[in-house]
Amino acid sequence: MTASTMAQMAPPTLVSSIRSLWASKHTVKKDILHPMSGVFQPGTTTLVLGQPGSGKSSLLKLLSGQFHADKNVTIDGSVTYNGVASAAMAAQIPQLTSYAGQREVHYPTLTVKETLAFAHGCSGSVPPRLAQAASPSFLTDLWTVFPGVVAKLMGLQHCEDTVVGNAMLRGVSGGERRRVTMGEMEFGLKPAAFLDEISTGLDSAAAYDIVDAQRSLARATHKTVVIALLQPAPEVYDLFDQLLLLNDGHVLYHGPRAAALDYFAGLGIRCPAYRDVADFLVDLGTAQQDQYDAPASAPRTPEAFADAFRRSSIYAAMLAQLEAAPLPAAPAVAPFAVGFGASTRALLERQLRVYLRNAELVQGRLGLVLIMSLLYSTSFYQVDTTNIITVLGVIFTAVLFLAVGQIPTLPMVLDARAVFYKHKAAGFHRTSSYVLAQCLVQVPFAVLETLVFGSIMYWITGFAAEAGAFLIYLLVLLLTNLVFSTWFFFIGVASPNMLVADPVALLCVMVFVVFAGFIVSAADLPSYLIWLYWIDPLAWVVRALAVNQYSTSEFQTCTHAGIDYCATGGTTFGDALLGHYGIRTGTEWIWYGVAFLVACYVLFMGLAYLALEYIRYDDTDHSIVVVAEEDATDDAYTAGPKTPATVVVAMSTSDRAVTPVTLAFENIKYTVPNPTKGEPDLQLLKGISGFALPGTITALMGSSGAGKTTLMDVIAGRKTGGTIEGTVLLNGYAATDLAIRRSTGYCEQMDIHSETATFREALQFSAMLRQSDDIPACDKLAFAEECLELLDMQTLGDKMIRGSSVEQMKRLTIGVELAAAPSVLFLDEPTSGLDARSAKIVMTGIRKIASTGRTVVCTIHQPSTEVFTMFDSLLLLKRGGETVFFGDLGPNASHMIEYFTALPGTPPLVPGANPATWMLEVIGAGVEARGTASVDFPAAFVASAEHRALQASLAHHTTAHPSRPELTFGSKRAASSWTQCKMVTQRFFRMYWRTPSYNTTRVLVSIFLALFIGLIYQGVNYGTFSGATGGVGMIYLSSLFVGMVTFYSVIPLAVEDRAAFYRERAAQTYNAVWYFVAATVVEVPYSFVTAYAFTVVFYPLVGLNESVAAAAYYGLNLSLFLLLNVYLGQLMAYSMPNVDVAGLLGFLLNSIFMLFMGFAPPASQIPSAYRWLYTVSPPKFTMALLTAETFAKCTDGTQRGCHVMTSVPETVLQAMHVPNITVKAYIEAMYEMKYDDAGLNTRATLLCVLLFLILNAFALRFINHQKK
Repeated sequence: MTASTMAQMAPPTLVSSIRSLWASKHTVKKDILHPMSGVFQPGTTTLVLGQPGSGKSSLLKLLSGQFHADKNVTIDGSVTYNGVASAAMAAQIPQLTSYAGQREVHYPTLTVKETLAFAHGCSGSVPPRLAQAASPSFLTDLWTVFPGVVAKLMGLQHCEDTVVGNAMLRGVSGGERRRVTMGEMEFGLKPAAFLDEISTGLDSAAAYDIVDAQRSLARATHKTVVIALLQPAPEVYDLFDQLLLLNDGHVLYHGPRAAALDYFAGLGIRCPAYRDVADFLVDLGTAQQDQYDAPASAPRTPEAFADAFRRSSIYAAMLAQLEAAPLPAAPAVAPFAVGFGASTRALLERQLRVYLRNAELVQGRLGLVLIMSLLYSTSFYQVDTTNIITVLGVIFTAVLFLAVGQIPTLPMVLDARAVFYKHKAAGFHRTSSYVLAQCLVQVPFAVLETLVFGSIMYWITGFAAEAGAFLIYLLVLLLTNLVFSTWFFFIGVASPNMLVADPVALLCVMVFVVFAGFIVSAADLPSYLIWLYWIDPLAWVVRALAVNQYSTSEFQTCTHAGIDYCATGGTTFGDALLGHYGIRTGTEWIWYGVAFLVACYVLFMGLAYLALEYIRYDDTDHSIVVVAEEDATDDAYTAGPKTPATVVVAMSTSDRAVTPVTLAFENIKYTVPNPTKGEPDLQLLKGISGFALPGTITALMGSSGAGKTTLMDVIAGRKTGGTIEGTVLLNGYAATDLAIRRSTGYCEQMDIHSETATFREALQFSAMLRQSDDIPACDKLAFAEECLELLDMQTLGDKMIRGSSVEQMKRLTIGVELAAAPSVLFLDEPTSGLDARSAKIVMTGIRKIASTGRTVVCTIHQPSTEVFTMFDSLLLLKRGGETVFFGDLGPNASHMIEYFTALPGTPPLVPGANPATWMLEVIGAGVEARGTASVDFPAAFVASAEHRALQASLAHHTTAHPSRPELTFGSKRAASSWTQCKMVTQRFFRMYWRTPSYNTTRVLVSIFLALFIGLIYQGVNYGTFSGATGGVGMIYLSSLFVGMVTFYSVIPLAVEDRAAFYRERAAQTYNAVWYFVAATVVEVPYSFVTAYAFTVVFYPLVGLNESVAAAAYYGLNLSLFLLLNVYLGQLMAYSMPNVDVAGLLGFLLNSIFMLFMGFAPPASQIPSAYRWLYTVSPPKFTMALLTAETFAKCTDGTQRGCHVMTSVPETVLQAMHVPNITVKAYIEAMYEMKYDDAGLNTRATLLCVLLFLILNAFALRFINHQKK
């Protein structure tokens, strides 16, 4: 397999993205997998070993049929299943193979039980191939309770009712989430399973249990199991039947696991007794191999090892198997395990549950509908129904609200898409079932919204009091709601990310609005665009509702106000009104509209189906969202960094003064509310005590879910919820929040970074802002470079973080905290996601950091023997948050081993076994407790000499002593205000420059809007009544939609970066005010460019050719309006819990602004009760500025405003008591947009901008939606 990649690793920028449209790309080719052959037999388990970047994930995806090749990837050779080529059975592969990837992609609000139950519901009945394995009744009973079996198999019974969670929502632990991913793919009992790095985040005992269970399943059901692991313990390694060793895409060995060491010994390379076999094997073909004695003739490169293997007898035997007659072809299976109806029902239930769990969105939508229906209806209270323009305005407002109101659902659509990709690849359900379920789940909410909104609007505005007309009105509104929810569902699934989806959605709304036949009548549309009017759903809705209103008995009369319309025009009064506005008459147009909407509903579902079926976005440029990107393993098909033969750490900080800190914590308890109502609170930590000394590394261990991360969060002051008891002390003094945050670094389990930065920039940012300001900047930057070298990331220095692999992100997370050079360093699973070699490098570096006098506390799951012996002390927890052991490990963990061996019933440590794994098995860690059941380990510890020693040490370390000074800091943050401002602002400008999907999209959409509106209004005579009215509508539409594009575009970008802001704020990296300043300043140039790009095209195209200065002034005011919108969007992002709610509240505000901008209804006709809303509506000031400058300017008698308006209806002149009227007088009287108020409106706009900025600053300072 070969991939073509860009020759450079430079981050994409605005310039490069534009240049790439026409410039030829210089590419290089890299072989991801070199030619290889292999056989995986039924009933066997195969271990795939290799360093990161060796091709493990690519191979597993290829074998499981889940490698999504694009035009840049060339695949040669073939994969066969029992002799049948994969191409010949592509549709059946998902029912024959399962693949558990590296990333946890789930609905965070679903519980573990619900997630597994859905997978079970999609797996159908007992596979036919198992029918002979046991009695049918037994299999049926087993299948019924299979979700519980899987939960037990994965050790998830205790957390079945806990939500899965993500970076922003507290749920199960990282290791438990990893097991949910594996468990989900167990359903269906498919004959082949491919599991990619499943032990990441699991303790070694749990990893053993799961691999052992997979081996048992393989043998009992003749299943083929292939598992890629990073750091398998010797006990886990010994469970496998076969071994496949990869290095740089070459196969170094593929054969019996038991024969591997003898094979390599035959090449002259022997595994030392002190070295774990898996670690030894991964070293082969790398520079690390030099540590082993080997003759000069022994292979030393991956290519040489691959050549040697192809000459071996093991390879020949494997080829003989490959060429032998294959097993009988598997019976034909359906592409999906369950029928269309069953899968649709399961999806519908799940999507409904997910939707209802988003309580803020559901409640917000209902509140929005109620508020806006009352505002709209009372603004048009008991309208004069004989005035068709007003009635059409009411109709248009109602349908536009229901249509645009679906835009806030876009984030949910994009978040769900990643889960869909995974489940589709696994053969869980059809694309058609998913699309139908997603559309149908909107129906009950659409019915409720329509009933509330439609009923209030219809009766308060005074529409025809006929039941039939009312029911038709509700029916059309319901269909409108459903059609546009489906349309925006299609936009969501067809867009690469939210930064594109939002602007495109608003662009579509703009097109729908313009061609709806209200703001621009059909008669005024250019002939070459009239076809858009006839395919616009809004136009059919407006027409159907208008006909419905004027076809009632009240209007189907000949005589009205003394005029016989039948006699004069041969039509009824109602038909005459419709005819005056060019609307077709006859009730058949109602049903034509209904039929058209139904057709659109089906068509849009079909488009969504095609987008999901044939388009797959694996680009990691996707925000919100928590886990939606493709596994970016194998270094994104670029050569990965090689590990040096020896680790040389020459840290300049060795000579740098550091304040030694003794960390002590006593009787720590942590309690959270029970999610089950009525149940007592859950105590996750039960009186944990311990200490960590300068110059030492303390290991914090226990099974997954034992409370390791929770304890570390509590000690480090990172918990945002729950009740904390106990004391934390630094150097014998109570730990203040400032002391903890300034003196500690915290490497979190989740890798959260500003993803547009490069690796080098992220480390430099941390070093510059978190090291003391009295350290020269050059020393800080040099230290950041040393951290890059320490973590073997030199070749990644200029690579952008977005799209990096799990392993690269983990090293970066560690590096960011190391770069801060703290006195106390907390590391939460720093070696998860790393191979044994990288883990050794990282831990060696951490050991060196500790030797400089720093205190290191580290949770770790699967340390090798070599890594485990690097620790000085151990705090061991069991499930339930209780202490099992605390004390020094001793040389080679001898003290810990002696302690547990002395307990009755403890099995002895087998020579050569990993003491960390043995220790966890003894206390009953892992999936199934295998420990000494008769021993109460917490009680045994309380009664032990180790506990007495702990208490004595705590008495010493919790007492202040002159040799341990109190940690005091003169400022909350290490860096000066100027340094903070400079670094944060610099990063923001880089982020915007490297996010072309944000800025390029909004500029291009603005240019398109300018061209689009220009074509519509080209050649309009603004001196006529209809021309002047249309001109005001033109400014209303253009400013409104350009502003809304900016508003909605910034929300997902701001929310995406917010997670990194929360992490950095918790570490006191910088003051929130500088983040606010940077986020404010960076938008100014881009908003001005967007505004002037629009103005340059729009202003001359629509005939506003007054002068260059006038155009520049127009662009300036539009720029201020865009800044107002972008700062309002940032306010929504910073103050609301997620993108969904931010978009919903933003839509509410924009709906109010849209209603009270002074155009529809005109300012002079706004009810007095709502004049205050008109007065305080921020967009109305810019609307008044732009309109007055364009149409109400009359300073020398020649401007457009001075012209006497022609074709003015008599009713208008009579109402104004004038024989004629100028454009200026009409604009100022009807819309109250006065040229003389330009200065006032400018000041008001600036004041609104300032208000939003102040609110943004407060939101960033005082609101934190991260739940930990």
